[in-house]
Amino acid sequence: MKPSVVKLVICGFVAMVALSWAEQANAQLAIGTTWTRTDTASKGMTLKVEACCNGGLRLIYNIPARNGQPAAIMTVDSPMDGTDVPVLVGGKPSGETMSVKRLDDHHFSAVVKMNGQPFGTSTTTVAPDGKSMSGEGVFQGQKVTETWVRQ
Repeated sequence: MKPSVVKLVICGFVAMVALSWAEQANAQLAIGTTWTRTDTASKGMTLKVEACCNGGLRLIYNIPARNGQPAAIMTVDSPMDGTDVPVLVGGKPSGETMSVKRLDDHHFSAVVKMNGQPFGTSTTTVAPDGKSMSGEGVFQGQKVTETWVRQ
């Protein structure tokens, strides 16, 4: 079964945003912060960051209803060490996993899998001031670019 375009966009931003949080945690800025997506594809989506997983991060995405798709809450609990972790939608496994790897203080890469099969890759760059981040990815051949600002 092919995922919808909305699912492709969701997978892309999950991977890219998750990548950026390891840098923010090191700067003591991630836990308790909220971010808003500003690019056209998913403008208005928010992300809250909490502590979890023995030093890892819980990423809670509030995805507004659009294009006939209902609003959703997506959660990723990641140790941020390259381990595959499940992506939950509405508290239930979505069939996706994500593996995040820190490349340096401001750059991260991720691999997203759907039902165990590679689905996409992404890289994220966190701005030096920690107030914004941008990411690029390819998910099933579709390029995804996104921008976020810290609230």
